[in-house]
Amino acid sequence: MSHIRHSASRYPTLMVHIGALVAVSAWGASFVATKVLTNAGLNAVEIYIYRFLLAYAVTLLFCPRPFFSHSLRDEMMFLLCGICGGSVYFISENTAVIYTMVSNVALITSLSPIILMIISAGVFRSERISRGFIFGSIIALIGVGCVIFNSSMELNVNPFGDMLALLSAVCWAVYTILLRPLNATYSAWFISRKTFFYGVITALPFMAMEPTHTPLSRLLQTDVLLNLCFLGLICSFLAYLLWSFTVRRLGPNKSGNYLYFSPIVTLVLSAIVLSDPITVIGVTGCVLILGGVILSEKLSNRG
Repeated sequence: MSHIRHSASRYPTLMVHIGALVAVSAWGASFVATKVLTNAGLNAVEIYIYRFLLAYAVTLLFCPRPFFSHSLRDEMMFLLCGICGGSVYFISENTAVIYTMVSNVALITSLSPIILMIISAGVFRSERISRGFIFGSIIALIGVGCVIFNSSMELNVNPFGDMLALLSAVCWAVYTILLRPLNATYSAWFISRKTFFYGVITALPFMAMEPTHTPLSRLLQTDVLLNLCFLGLICSFLAYLLWSFTVRRLGPNKSGNYLYFSPIVTLVLSAIVLSDPITVIGVTGCVLILGGVILSEKLSNRG
């Protein structure tokens, strides 16, 4: 399969929208699956490495050649993608769910579109931040404050987890910026495969620093194995491919709207599966974050 970019125009628009919904729903559910695995004794680095190894193996099966990109510069770009869209992003996110509620992690990481625009304005001269964007961002940041304050009121919940979730949001924004030049040349299959590969490689030092690792007998337990397969095959392999097709067909702004659906999925599933509490402050933070992010985008588009 060629690694040169293929046009997404042949995919029906309805299928692209459905694919986007599937991707963000999977990412919303991934927080719950990760929490189940941490409760089973797996550490954050293990979960990430097993997840990306599985995704890489399947992607390599469909896109085995070529192994390298066009240039050393592009290869370094893929390395950064593996760090920002892989190892650092997911390890900080997986660690965050240990210290705070999974709904908090999902809500805070939904700030990525706002962080993306702020970084883009600093990197690209063509990008500018409007007053409407600033207004919406302030509302969303107040929402983050509510979510973190809600965490501090819950027993056994540490706001440190919310800070890690914020780091994840920054990493995903940087990853999105790194993808811009790569999307013009390489296919979604190749980009995903390289991201998975370098994501695993750059996570190995973190694995070496972990004092203990999960025994094979526990990894083969039904609930652990099913959740790992869900994270690797659905949330990584399938979702990354679907998201690449979505961004190419709809563009980054329209695609970004679907990310707001992810924390709602997490909020509902974490309450059902994990019995995470849903408080008034938490719901208020949810509304402010989602409302602020959406409002900032709408007002920015107007002017």
